[in-house]
Amino acid sequence: MQVNKNSYYEWCRPSDRLIDSQTWKLCYRLNALLVESRQSLGSRRLMKLLRKEGFEIGRYRVRKLMKKLGLAVKRKKRFTLTTNSKHHLPVAENLLNRDFLRSTKNQV
Repeated sequence: MQVNKNSYYEWCRPSDRLIDSQTWKLCYRLNALLVESRQSLGSRRLMKLLRKEGFEIGRYRVRKLMKKLGLAVKRKKRFTLTTNSKHHLPVAENLLNRDFLRSTKNQV
Protein backbone atom coordinates (compact mmCIF):
# COMPACT_ATOMS: atom_id res chain seq x y z
CA MET A 1 0.00 0.00 0.00
CA GLN A 2 1.43 3.36 -0.99
CA VAL A 3 0.38 6.24 1.23
CA ASN A 4 1.95 9.64 1.26
CA LYS A 5 4.00 10.30 4.41
CA ASN A 6 2.20 13.58 5.14
CA SER A 7 -1.19 11.92 4.74
CA TYR A 8 -0.25 9.18 7.19
CA TYR A 9 0.83 11.62 9.89
CA GLU A 10 -2.26 13.73 9.28
CA TRP A 11 -4.36 10.61 9.81
CA CYS A 12 -2.47 9.74 13.02
CA ARG A 13 -2.87 13.21 14.52
CA PRO A 14 -5.90 13.62 16.82
CA SER A 15 -8.70 15.37 15.02
CA ASP A 16 -10.08 18.72 16.17
CA ARG A 17 -13.51 17.59 15.08
CA LEU A 18 -13.80 15.06 17.90
CA ILE A 19 -14.92 16.99 20.96
CA ASP A 20 -15.58 15.38 24.33
CA SER A 21 -18.72 16.05 26.38
CA GLN A 22 -16.92 18.40 28.79
CA THR A 23 -15.85 20.64 25.91
CA TRP A 24 -19.41 20.60 24.52
CA LYS A 25 -20.74 21.79 27.89
CA LEU A 26 -18.02 24.41 28.03
CA CYS A 27 -18.81 25.70 24.52
CA TYR A 28 -22.53 25.80 25.29
CA ARG A 29 -21.97 27.72 28.54
CA LEU A 30 -19.46 30.06 26.88
CA ASN A 31 -21.99 30.94 24.20
CA ALA A 32 -24.74 31.43 26.80
CA LEU A 33 -22.60 33.75 28.93
CA LEU A 34 -21.68 35.83 25.91
CA VAL A 35 -25.34 36.17 24.89
CA GLU A 36 -26.35 37.08 28.47
CA SER A 37 -23.74 39.83 28.55
CA ARG A 38 -24.90 41.15 25.15
CA GLN A 39 -21.47 40.28 23.72
CA SER A 40 -19.62 42.61 26.06
CA LEU A 41 -17.40 40.15 27.99
CA GLY A 42 -13.90 39.36 26.86
CA SER A 43 -11.82 36.25 27.47
CA ARG A 44 -10.60 37.36 30.92
CA ARG A 45 -14.05 37.97 32.37
CA LEU A 46 -15.50 34.87 30.71
CA MET A 47 -12.68 32.81 32.20
CA LYS A 48 -13.48 34.12 35.70
CA LEU A 49 -17.20 33.37 35.31
CA LEU A 50 -16.53 29.89 33.96
CA ARG A 51 -14.14 29.15 36.83
CA LYS A 52 -16.82 30.21 39.32
CA GLU A 53 -19.14 27.69 37.67
CA GLY A 54 -16.58 24.90 38.16
CA PHE A 55 -14.84 24.71 34.78
CA GLU A 56 -11.06 24.39 34.86
CA ILE A 57 -10.10 26.67 32.01
CA GLY A 58 -7.53 29.30 31.19
CA ARG A 59 -7.79 32.56 29.34
CA TYR A 60 -6.10 31.36 26.17
CA ARG A 61 -8.36 28.32 25.90
CA VAL A 62 -11.39 30.60 26.23
CA ARG A 63 -9.95 32.80 23.51
CA LYS A 64 -9.27 29.79 21.28
CA LEU A 65 -12.80 28.43 21.76
CA MET A 66 -14.32 31.84 21.05
CA LYS A 67 -12.37 32.00 17.81
CA LYS A 68 -13.35 28.44 16.88
CA LEU A 69 -17.05 29.11 17.58
CA GLY A 70 -16.98 32.44 15.76
CA LEU A 71 -17.85 34.43 18.89
CA ALA A 72 -16.64 37.99 19.14
CA VAL A 73 -17.07 40.93 21.48
CA LYS A 74 -18.97 43.97 20.27
CA ARG A 75 -16.70 46.93 20.71
CA LYS A 76 -17.93 50.28 21.91
CA LYS A 77 -18.22 52.96 19.30
CA ARG A 78 -16.00 55.94 19.79
CA PHE A 79 -17.69 59.01 21.27
CA THR A 80 -17.99 61.66 18.60
CA LEU A 81 -18.31 65.33 19.38
CA THR A 82 -21.34 66.87 17.70
CA THR A 83 -20.88 70.47 18.75
CA ASN A 84 -18.34 72.70 17.09
CA SER A 85 -17.59 75.49 19.56
CA LYS A 86 -14.51 76.72 17.74
CA HIS A 87 -16.18 79.05 15.28
CA HIS A 88 -16.31 82.80 14.75
CA LEU A 89 -20.04 83.03 14.16
CA PRO A 90 -22.26 85.24 16.35
CA VAL A 91 -23.67 83.49 19.44
CA ALA A 92 -27.31 84.02 20.44
CA GLU A 93 -27.97 86.18 23.48
CA ASN A 94 -28.73 84.39 26.77
CA LEU A 95 -32.25 85.64 27.55
CA LEU A 96 -33.06 83.26 30.40
CA ASN A 97 -29.72 83.52 32.21
CA ARG A 98 -30.35 80.06 33.77
CA ASP A 99 -33.62 81.30 35.34
CA PHE A 100 -36.05 78.65 34.09
CA LEU A 101 -38.88 79.32 36.55
CA ARG A 102 -41.51 81.57 35.02
CA SER A 103 -44.95 82.57 36.27
CA THR A 104 -46.74 81.90 32.95
CA LYS A 105 -46.21 79.39 30.21
CA ASN A 106 -44.47 80.19 26.92
CA GLN A 107 -43.06 83.49 28.11
CA VAL A 108 -39.52 84.59 28.73
